[in-house]
Amino acid sequence: MDLVRIGIIGLGANTRLRHVPGLQACEGVELTGVCNRRPESTNAAAREFDIPKTYDRWEDLVADADIDAVVIGTWPYLHCPITLAALDAGKHVLTEARMAMNVAEAREMLQASQSHPNLVTQIVPSPFGLRAGQTVKKLIADGFLGELREAVVVGTNNTVADSKAPLHWRQVKEYSGLNMLVLGILHETLTRWIADPVRVLSQTHVFTPSRIDTATSKMAKVGTPDVVRVLTELPCGARGLYHLSGVMHHGPGMQIHLYGSEGTIKYQFTPEDRLYAATKDDSELTEVSVPPEQEGGWRVEEEFVNSIRGKEQVELTDFETGVRYMEFTEGVAHSAEIRQSVKLPISS
Repeated sequence: MDLVRIGIIGLGANTRLRHVPGLQACEGVELTGVCNRRPESTNAAAREFDIPKTYDRWEDLVADADIDAVVIGTWPYLHCPITLAALDAGKHVLTEARMAMNVAEAREMLQASQSHPNLVTQIVPSPFGLRAGQTVKKLIADGFLGELREAVVVGTNNTVADSKAPLHWRQVKEYSGLNMLVLGILHETLTRWIADPVRVLSQTHVFTPSRIDTATSKMAKVGTPDVVRVLTELPCGARGLYHLSGVMHHGPGMQIHLYGSEGTIKYQFTPEDRLYAATKDDSELTEVSVPPEQEGGWRVEEEFVNSIRGKEQVELTDFETGVRYMEFTEGVAHSAEIRQSVKLPISS
């Protein structure tokens, strides 16, 4: 395909930051159409990025024969319906993460993509671990860890610590579904390196149960947790521990630790992207130098366009992977609700 014509549904902050510049950097790509929630926002985005076509409804963009591929930058509640409609209309799809509202939607999206094998489907991947992820994989493959015994996932910030702050869309279950804090994004990163868990036991809590909804000027229920803690069991017998918090000041940030019988790997994503490791005989962890040939980075839009042109296949992130992390997320939510451990993958 000499010219790939892109239609964007939901040209918001992340699309401006990542996808528009990434697509504009690809040769032979045209931003053809845009549709946002409000007409004034749609028109502003079209002017800002010189996009020739605007639409009042996302359905009209999807149906337009002048569009080859759809980029979905909306909140999760629209990911599934837009994906299904776009595939049915013969469009390639790149959707923002998280994949869907729940497992049922994710599986429906996967089934639709499998019914259209000639169309490319991709989920915007977790940005964590891109720089040194290949080095982590090689260390594990070379036996650096030995037998994996524990995995620790930490994701803390203070984004919802202020109890007087208004309700954010991510805290509205009708918009975000079962997605919680950075649980899915960090779990996706972890499963690039180790197997998916087979059982979870979780606990969640909301410290501020209601907040002002600026759309209605009324108090509304918070639909997602402020804190998530998860214990996992892996197929090899190793155990996992997840600590996610949106109410922690000066916390440890985002990081993943892997502890084995022979060594330890710690990847600190924030505030700086640094990889550390040590064998059991070393006195302390030392920073790992990533060889240039193993160093990765953000190339989501390039991968999407190349896949459309048949130059490569989607790796980060395909729909199969998306279903797996949605199964994990829903298992965590279900376990917290019934206060019991849950076997994975969960049934429909």
